[in-house]
Amino acid sequence: MKCPVCHFEDTKVVDSRMSGDGFLIRRRRECLKCGFRFSTHEEMEILDLTVIKKDDRKESYDREKIVIGLRKALEKRNCDEEKFKKLVYCIERDLQVLNRDEVSSVEIGEIVMKNLKKIDKVAYVRYASVYQSFEGLEEFSEELEKLLKNKKNK
Repeated sequence: MKCPVCHFEDTKVVDSRMSGDGFLIRRRRECLKCGFRFSTHEEMEILDLTVIKKDDRKESYDREKIVIGLRKALEKRNCDEEKFKKLVYCIERDLQVLNRDEVSSVEIGEIVMKNLKKIDKVAYVRYASVYQSFEGLEEFSEELEKLLKNKKNK
């Protein structure tokens, strides 16, 4: 890690702290040349995951696609940035737990919906309506009935 002041390439870690429910690590660093102290943040990253699209095309996993879909679903909902980051990390953790090099976009969509359903039912229905290509009000109604039935059973 380069020092932001003198650009020396050797720093030492002075302190490490977990944040974001263990999904982020904040490290306090000190430059070994000039003594300047600064903080860095480390987060989990999914590497070498290939997504198999519905038309059998393959592409590299792109976190930004999940983020964009979630932001649309959660638009004007009560979800702060910390909660949003935790949601993304939970989705990516579930993807890594699969322990595979290739995952279908359908599986990713199911994982996103499972995690989204836990934090915001309205956002879940928004996401599901696009992801599952709802054609009309009947499909919305069926999904809402499932949510209401699950709520009554708890």
